[in-house]
This record gives sequence, structure tokens and C-alpha cells, in this order.
Amino acid sequence: MDSPTTHLISRRDALIVGAATAATAAAVSSSAPAAAAPAASAAGAVPRAKLSITVNGKSHSLDLDTRTTLLDALREHLHLTGTKKGCDHGQCGACTVIADGRRINSCLTLAVMHDGGQVTTIEGLGTPQNMHPLQAAFVKHDGYQCGYCTPGQICSAVGVIDEVKRGVPSHVSADLTARPMLSAEELRERMSGNICRCGAYSNIVEAITEVAGSRA
Repeated sequence: MDSPTTHLISRRDALIVGAATAATAAAVSSSAPAAAAPAASAAGAVPRAKLSITVNGKSHSLDLDTRTTLLDALREHLHLTGTKKGCDHGQCGACTVIADGRRINSCLTLAVMHDGGQVTTIEGLGTPQNMHPLQAAFVKHDGYQCGYCTPGQICSAVGVIDEVKRGVPSHVSADLTARPMLSAEELRERMSGNICRCGAYSNIVEAITEVAGSRA
């Protein structure tokens, strides 16, 4: 039972009080000094950074939004469109490049993180007139169909061959202390981050195996 001193407020009265409170707050806000607007604008300014990066042997000076990925810096600012944007989540491998000697997904790293670094894209590996051995092998073994994933596949394959040469084990290496051999199982594991939606996997394996064998 309600206490005799309890004041019951109807739902209608509560809505009226709420509306009046909101109107009062809006009036106070609109009467705030206009000087607050520039401060808010400054707070929302996009942070930028200057960086120097060497791509395919050529030095570039860039002034970028600090949130720019390496992938977007390559494609949108340096116009090197060989590196593809597939999933933009690091799951397909189409954006693979070689940064400071290691293959990486360029969509998962910021350009500012590579200030002073060296990056090699598919354009830097070879040209139609002077192809990299892996580019030639992909053509020979028909290691592509639509070709969208091919730049990433080739850059990743370059990294794979180098990893094996340096003795870096993979998740399927039986002996972590022994020099890894580029078996079909090893190759598929190491290249598993590069997806070919056309399904040219067997031809890709043949192309990489041929080049890796010639460099063993």
C-alpha cells in the first residue's frame, strides 16, 4: 500500500517534465559562446604524418593521414595498383608485399609504421620484358585464371622460398631444428594465407616447386 505522503505522478506528467527539461538544456547549449565551435573543429582534425619510404628501389616522401594503410598508400598515393585489395581483413593474401625482406599483408599495417623502410611490390619483382623467375613459372604452369590474386601469390612465394632458404620452420615441420624441405605439404601450409578463388592451386604449387628446386 502506498504511503499517505507518496505523490503519484502520471505517465503524462512525467513526459511533460522530461520534454521541458530537454528544451531547457537545448536553450542553454544554444546560448554557449561561439568560440567553442573552432575548438571542437580542432579536436576533430585528422592527424597527419610525413614519412619517407623506398618502394621498388625508389624513394618516396609522403604526407599521409596516420590511419592510411600501406596498401592504400601504395595504390592510392603511389598508384602501384598491382597490389590488390581483396578482403581488406588480412584473410585472402591478395595484398601481399615484401617489406624489409619479409612478406606481409599490406592491408593490416599502417604506412607510417614503414617510415624509412623498403617495400617491394609485384611491379618491383619484374617486368613483362624481364620477368622474375616466379612470374615466368606462373605463366608456364598456368598458375592463374582471373589473375586477381596472382601478384599476392607471387610475392608470397618469393617470401616462402626465402624462408625455406633461411631455415624458418612452419606449422607442419616435423623437426623444428632441421632444415625444412619444400615438400608439397610444406608449400601448401606456407601458402595457405593466399586464396585463389579460381582454384589454380595445383598449378601454383608446380610453379613454385620448379623455381624453388632450381634454387635449392
